[in-house]
Amino acid sequence: MPRFPLVSTAPIPERAVLVGIDWPQQSWSLDRSLNELERLAQSAGAEVIARLTQKLDHPYAKSFIGSGKVKELKNLVERIGADAVIFDDDLTPSQLSYLEQALGGAVKIIDRTALILDIFGIRAQTREGRLQVQLAQLQYLLPRLRGMWSHLAKEQTRGGIGSRFGQGESQLELDRRMIRDRIAAIRRELAKVEARRAVQSKERLNSGVFRVALAGYTNAGKSTLLNALTASDVLAEDKLFATLDPTTRSFNLPGGRSVTVTDTVGFIQKLPHGLVDAFRSTLAEARSADLILIVVDRSDEQAEYELKTVYDVLDEIGAAGRSALVVWNKTDRCNPHEVDMLTRRFPQDIFCSAKTGFGLDRLLAAIETAAMEREKSLALCLPYSEGALFARIQREGTVHTVSYEDDGMHVSCTVPLQLASIMSQYVRGDA
Repeated sequence: MPRFPLVSTAPIPERAVLVGIDWPQQSWSLDRSLNELERLAQSAGAEVIARLTQKLDHPYAKSFIGSGKVKELKNLVERIGADAVIFDDDLTPSQLSYLEQALGGAVKIIDRTALILDIFGIRAQTREGRLQVQLAQLQYLLPRLRGMWSHLAKEQTRGGIGSRFGQGESQLELDRRMIRDRIAAIRRELAKVEARRAVQSKERLNSGVFRVALAGYTNAGKSTLLNALTASDVLAEDKLFATLDPTTRSFNLPGGRSVTVTDTVGFIQKLPHGLVDAFRSTLAEARSADLILIVVDRSDEQAEYELKTVYDVLDEIGAAGRSALVVWNKTDRCNPHEVDMLTRRFPQDIFCSAKTGFGLDRLLAAIETAAMEREKSLALCLPYSEGALFARIQREGTVHTVSYEDDGMHVSCTVPLQLASIMSQYVRGDA
């Protein structure tokens, strides 16, 4: 036995209790929603040890759950020694303050939005990602400041010397002003980032390269699909929100055409609006793409509900009208008979496994077909003085034949529609 016993330095996970409400006519079952909440808690480093549920038509304005459930929750927390209570829905500032007082200060009260923001804070790597998370966190914190200074506000009611300075309210207003100033500063920084991203996006647009964006529910396998298509090594883990920062890679389709593919942040049900607003510049990659691949985890029981969530978020960011293709991923986890049935049910969709490579050939063919629809075949007669334009055709399109005649270069080619529009004066007819 060692003289000095080893002491583990591994962080001890917080013990959490989940609280969920069974609302009428909700698209997600309560068990399913709490299962997802548990995975979110695990992603944040917590261990879920208990659940508490209640069936309600609407939340209580004061306490969110009923007073009897509040007492039951307090007894549960004390009995099992929980460190945190995580609510599956958003709490108002007054509900949060009431529950903190009712349960005692020793246990943290967290709602779904706060939990997601915490995970985003852990996972953001780039400066843009960190700024976006900070903005969403400050927007969430601003209306909840009053409860943080309630102990100073109470001092005002006691009277006596010093009670007329209003120290609680002045500190509250000071913090509010600091947060508003910080929000304004972050927005200015993000505006600069968005301007740079717009320039880069315009350069990619002018380059004529076909642009693909991956969108989908978190943990649907977008990063794994990106790696499979481009032979990259982007982080891909079986975690919710494993990657936040957008990643763009390029690859060549079987026909030789160059394509860029961008992985975007994953979506989730009840995605906080503050996050959608903060990540709007990142999600703009989906809005400006030539083709959106909506990646769905086919092995998930709630796959079709998750697909609806993705459509809702795409609509919110103004990308609903873009050309899109649904890609049902992780079919290696499904029964082959089920995949056959779904293929007949959704013949226009792609069924594949980014992990095994099944179906990727059909996906590549679908991307190539979509790219060809944005191109035009032309027969051109280019003056010899337009060597730069001919070089651009070679770079952005495909040259089929070229002959050098007395009146110029006779070129048969296929080019992006945007490039075709600026060559109308040299067109001899369709190729």
